[in-house]
Amino acid sequence: MLTLANNEQAFDRIQIRPRILRDVSNVNTRTTVLGHRISSPICIAPTAMQRMAHPDGECATARAAHHYKTCMVLSSWSTTSIEDVVASTKDLPSRNGEEEEPSSPVKWFQLYIYKDREVTRQLIERAQNNGFKAIALTVDTPFLGRRLADIRNRFQLPPHLTMANFSTADKGKSQVGRVNVSEPVSNASGLASYVSSQIDPTLNWKDVQWVKKHARIPVLAKGVLTAEDAKLAVEAGVDGIIVSNHGGRQLDTVPATIDALEEVVKAVDGHVEVYLDGGIRRGTDVFKALALGARAVFVGRPTLWALSYKGEEGVKEMLALLNEEFRLAMALAGCQTVKDINRSHVKTLPECLAKL
Repeated sequence: MLTLANNEQAFDRIQIRPRILRDVSNVNTRTTVLGHRISSPICIAPTAMQRMAHPDGECATARAAHHYKTCMVLSSWSTTSIEDVVASTKDLPSRNGEEEEPSSPVKWFQLYIYKDREVTRQLIERAQNNGFKAIALTVDTPFLGRRLADIRNRFQLPPHLTMANFSTADKGKSQVGRVNVSEPVSNASGLASYVSSQIDPTLNWKDVQWVKKHARIPVLAKGVLTAEDAKLAVEAGVDGIIVSNHGGRQLDTVPATIDALEEVVKAVDGHVEVYLDGGIRRGTDVFKALALGARAVFVGRPTLWALSYKGEEGVKEMLALLNEEFRLAMALAGCQTVKDINRSHVKTLPECLAKL
């Protein structure tokens, strides 16, 4: 899993170039994503089956994101339904404060395109009807990557859990909601069997336009790593791009996302916002990603680790730690706001350095 390791290691090849004597007595981390105000550019990436990490699963993560008024992307392979995740934050108080202070969190919905387009359309409709602000369309998974740990362990979804968004989505018209992820076939994992049977490998740019046609909310392409595809995404009318290699679990040896970021940012030339996931472990990583052109970053594995550690409180602690590290990095680099962070604040190093 070279890409998995490189997602983190690539950040170490970037140095921060601090500016001094800039009056950083009041550092402000607020920003916007697709025009919606959030308290910080540290957001939560879509990760599937969170109730395997903690009984409260996606609801705990949603409440933590609500507390910090940041953006959470809900996986379509959630073990909690869209409706139940929304209900879990319905009665939580909104933060009061200055006019520009975010008053509510932002939720996006991650989507795959299924062979049964009606199931796909219903998921889009449910997300829209429940207040989600964007669709993050995963475009790098015509087939599931070779995940050796899943194959070795013959991954199974525990029998007391389900892919909750499909219990009502197909309404008896499709097999999507009834594929048993708990029963792997042959030598594959249950998830690999599921993807092979249900996800459409014929997906192309016309299908992105089909999603745009059925969505009343912005659509982002998640899984772009090259300038060529970034330009095609803009031509297809996407509203944003998430630079992602699926946590290093699809095609091994592809670039780390932080290494691919600047190429994509230059290719879109300001036409759409660009985001990044993969390898974010420290507040300094967030700073480096923003300096190279990311609007915000999305954190996946740390969310699951925190969730398994202490549920909602664990995710809150994770967000608190990353945000404090990011705020300190901004201050020590001489930045009062995220708008102050730019390319001049970082220096990229060659991948191989002599160590004689």
